Amino acid sequence: MLTQEPLPPLVILLDKPVGPSSFRLVQMVRRILGVKKVGHAGTLDPFASGLLIICVGRGATRLVDRLMTGDKKYEATLQLGAATDTHDSQGKVLTRAPVTPEHFARLEEVLAPYRGEIWQSPPAFSAAKHQGKPLYAYARRGEIIAKPPRRVLIHELRPLALDQEQQRLVLRIRCSKGTYIRSLAHDIGRDLGCGAHLVALRRLASGSFRVKEALDGAALCDHELVAAQLAARALDLAAVEARLAQPLATSGPPGVVVGDEAGAGDGYRP
Repeated sequence: MLTQEPLPPLVILLDKPVGPSSFRLVQMVRRILGVKKVGHAGTLDPFASGLLIICVGRGATRLVDRLMTGDKKYEATLQLGAATDTHDSQGKVLTRAPVTPEHFARLEEVLAPYRGEIWQSPPAFSAAKHQGKPLYAYARRGEIIAKPPRRVLIHELRPLALDQEQQRLVLRIRCSKGTYIRSLAHDIGRDLGCGAHLVALRRLASGSFRVKEALDGAALCDHELVAAQLAARALDLAAVEARLAQPLATSGPPGVVVGDEAGAGDGYRP
């Protein structure tokens, strides 16, 4: 459906469902609104869900870099007992190990060093670039490129649920831009001694923008119905600028360094 009159620049908050890529949702918004210049502020992998910020029109796409700088909030589900080459459920299992009650008992001991400033190297299967190409393009050919580590901040890292029967762990994570949640899951599993990989990821917030404000991304399939909803629910540039100027939240559980979500959607597309 094409709009009858040119739209002003807009920012749309979508709740991305599991399955489609972030780029696929950008394509759908572009086609529904009839606007060529559309982009997003932070990729979510196809298996991930949650907040995806869509910028419509040249004036909005110029805000992408600023929209991506905010801290992120995630809910991440780790499968214990197996490590994969992609650090998530899309990859090949490299190692398996039994998971015992002792692994869960050591959880706080293992999590503590990851709170605050840490250094991370981009995983081999990620969209980080090497000589103009994403690392996953090399990794698919069996060529693993090691990139230097970079500083990130984990403001909050705490368990939400422990399932010893399913051998799964759900974490709440607040972190700086550029944090690789898949790498964090892999490293936690390594330090526990049983291995782990990411099986689900949901982005709850980016900067001052929250998924609870977002339009259900699954509704994009109904073009006629959703076109008006997109325009009605969108934020104009003045509203976005005001939100970007808001101070970050500073509350959190005792003993945890906090701020206000990875690049945890690292942009890997299998």
